[in-house]
Amino acid sequence: MKLADLYARPGLTLSVEFFPPKTDKGEENLFNEIEIIKRLNPAFCSVTYGAGGSTREKTVELVDRIHRECRLEVMCHLTVVGQSKDEARSILKKLKNKGIENIIALGGDPPQGMTDWQPHPDGFHYAVELVREAVALGGFSVAVAGFPEVHPRAVSRASDLNYVKDKVDAGAVAIITQLFFDNDDYYRYVDDLRKLGITVPIVPGVLPILSVPQVRRFTSLCCAKIPPQLEQQLARVENDDDAAVEVGIEYASRQCEALIKFGAPGLHFYSLNKSRSLQAICKNLCL
Repeated sequence: MKLADLYARPGLTLSVEFFPPKTDKGEENLFNEIEIIKRLNPAFCSVTYGAGGSTREKTVELVDRIHRECRLEVMCHLTVVGQSKDEARSILKKLKNKGIENIIALGGDPPQGMTDWQPHPDGFHYAVELVREAVALGGFSVAVAGFPEVHPRAVSRASDLNYVKDKVDAGAVAIITQLFFDNDDYYRYVDDLRKLGITVPIVPGVLPILSVPQVRRFTSLCCAKIPPQLEQQLARVENDDDAAVEVGIEYASRQCEALIKFGAPGLHFYSLNKSRSLQAICKNLCL
């Protein structure tokens, strides 16, 4: 089922993101976790590319396997960075042939060791171009990324918002946001996009914290802030991952509770291939 149809259904649309494991054991663990997460009835899951598009073949294989074996709708990441136009088109055709109907078109992260983002010399330069390619090929529902705290490479907040509008005008049917911990940033973002005439679902991306060093690294990479209230809690569990998980469950539960009350069309969880926190959060939310 396509994203446009999934978000058109009544009720809250839950979705979960996975990343391609680097080892056979990691893949085995992931599929064990997926079986647990399936009990939460997610509408779909997504599978990421590695930095610089480094796992694109593995991503396509994983998307296909999850779709066939786990019988889950899957949204495949597709990025500008790290691949030529022909390679991107080839991936789209492979996905279409495998019956994958959903993608999220992204700029992507630079390869490890590179600080500056650069498109492939023979590639697309912007995610909006991927949206146009997928729409032109046909058969896809395309999501795009949104940044409540402004994209790290954006010239300004206004230009960032207008760029999202360009992607929606090109055919994107949903916006899934980068992680954030201050809901006011999401509320402001939704308000600003609605003022531009954007009517597609704007889905909050939620990260359940698994460790303090990890969340500090993630927030520095995507330029998301840690609110003072959360920072105080993290400081107390700096070296205790089990305690950090509990802090993350409680914080995400309260965050999601408020997002649902606000009217968010869904919740997109960055699972980090783990089910424990998702189970606890959904139980807290009575989902």
